Amino acid sequence: MHGINCLELPLIQHTHLSDLDLLPSMLCQNNFDWIVITSPEAGLVFLDAWKVAGTPNVRIAVVGVGTASIFDKVSWPSKQCLDVAFAPSKATGKVLALELPKHGNERCTVLYPASAKASGEIEEGLSKRGFAVTRLNTYNTVPVQHVDMDLLRVALCTPVVAVASPSAIHTWANLIPPAEKQGNAIACIGETTALAAKKLGLRNVYFPKNPGLDGWVDCILQALGVLEEVQNL
Repeated sequence: MHGINCLELPLIQHTHLSDLDLLPSMLCQNNFDWIVITSPEAGLVFLDAWKVAGTPNVRIAVVGVGTASIFDKVSWPSKQCLDVAFAPSKATGKVLALELPKHGNERCTVLYPASAKASGEIEEGLSKRGFAVTRLNTYNTVPVQHVDMDLLRVALCTPVVAVASPSAIHTWANLIPPAEKQGNAIACIGETTALAAKKLGLRNVYFPKNPGLDGWVDCILQALGVLEEVQNL
């Protein structure tokens, strides 16, 4: 829409873990107050297990609109068993843990199917508020086994690298020569990814105040604008 030419360079892939085998039976045997989903991939993995479990009634809390959109794709009548009932005011796990509604003084139960690489801030934050949290590491995020070197050479010449996860920026930093670490601006989808980029020694890092697609696009435009100003000096 903004007339920006984009090159997609896949750097990460997802692998299923043994906890995924437990998920359908847990959905059948337990009636959790909330199921917390914090990424589109976690949503896709959950939906597969939910269908195996026979599409029981569930109430979902998502971290943001990108994750929520995964559930929009569920077809009727299965969709009537899915209640996407909560998203936090800011699309981060920390804010979700602070704002997830609780039913009076009851001990709310939460099922949290997540990536093995996800931090512990959600279960720790919810536990401090009195929630009973069950976490299942249903998948992992790992580097792809093969990178197209011709695409990588083109990518190294692009003015802005747009990344949507700490795993992606870690893989990028491991692929590029040390001398190239200062060669691109880095536009991150949110603060967590941006902090990972800075820890890796990358500079010119941009990220939106509120994580999400719209803010991410704005950061890409901002980075391109700054580079254009520098080139015009």
